[in-house]
Amino acid sequence: MSKLLLLILAVAVLWRLAKGSRRKERADSAPKPVPERMVSCAHCGLYLPQSEAIGEEGRYFCCAEHRRLAA
Repeated sequence: MSKLLLLILAVAVLWRLAKGSRRKERADSAPKPVPERMVSCAHCGLYLPQSEAIGEEGRYFCCAEHRRLAA
């Protein structure tokens, strides 16, 4: 009886180790997000991602109103 329990315990440990290594492989293969460049609004100084900013003549603005006021 004790040999059967030892066998079940060994199988359970091996199963957990295999499951953990597969999870780690998936986490390692996932692409890491690339940090986006942050820019400052030329009018109010607010920092925001460059993709969300409104660019004009090398300056960036957080909204169309600030772009209009800076002109």
